[in-house]
Amino acid sequence: MKIVGVAACTSGIAHTYIAKEKLIKAAKSLGHEIWIETQGTIGVEDALTTNQIRDADVVVLAIDIQISGKERFSGKKVIEIPTGRVIKSPVKIIQKIAEMINEA
Repeated sequence: MKIVGVAACTSGIAHTYIAKEKLIKAAKSLGHEIWIETQGTIGVEDALTTNQIRDADVVVLAIDIQISGKERFSGKKVIEIPTGRVIKSPVKIIQKIAEMINEA
């Protein structure tokens, strides 16, 4: 499975980066490809490319705030989850998303 996503918390600091790292580690441990962009107080980092978005099977938004650029994901399966949940159960979340994609 190819996953793209955005991580963004209310302060744009700790939870943003922790959620990103947890998602990447969990997805890779389960054999998936993943790219996560962050949006926070210092702006956008690791911006997703058009090709990454086009090729993605699913978009994971680990967000607690409104983000910019949501329209890029039009036509894609989008899963929105609070950063706290991603931090607590990243493997379970990736497994559940994989199940949903395989059932579709």
